[in-house]
Amino acid sequence: ILKGGVLFLTDLIRAIHIPHSIDFMAISSYGGNSTESSGVVRILMDLNSNIENRNVLIVEDIIDTGRTLMYITENLRTRNPASLKICTLLNKPSRREVDVKLDYVGFDIPNEFVVGYGLDFNEIYRNLPFVGVLKPEMYASGEGMDGMGM
Repeated sequence: ILKGGVLFLTDLIRAIHIPHSIDFMAISSYGGNSTESSGVVRILMDLNSNIENRNVLIVEDIIDTGRTLMYITENLRTRNPASLKICTLLNKPSRREVDVKLDYVGFDIPNEFVVGYGLDFNEIYRNLPFVGVLKPEMYASGEGMDGMGM
């Protein structure tokens, strides 16, 4: 799932030694400079590939409320994949609002706003080579990249 999951995906596919292909979806559930999901999920870019009778692995950067993931999985199941599994780098179980089954989880994390390694705030911080907690005053003030606030 673009954009945040792309760095994790590139590392993951280098570690998978069976034949596979990749495709991308871009989903939005955040609006503007928000750190909270709006709850309204939109597909900004859909798959180019037909997934019918294929084994599908959804690769996500972070699972928060689960609402976006539930929307994606319900949408993809209508396309009749042979199997559908979910892999996420980061999981915030304390924020879960809907029940979603995660098959592969890198790390469970507390309810903090994290950036780096593909995760962003207002399209910045994705390039950090680590995952860090963004100080609340950074997103409350809109300071952004100037203060680095971690």
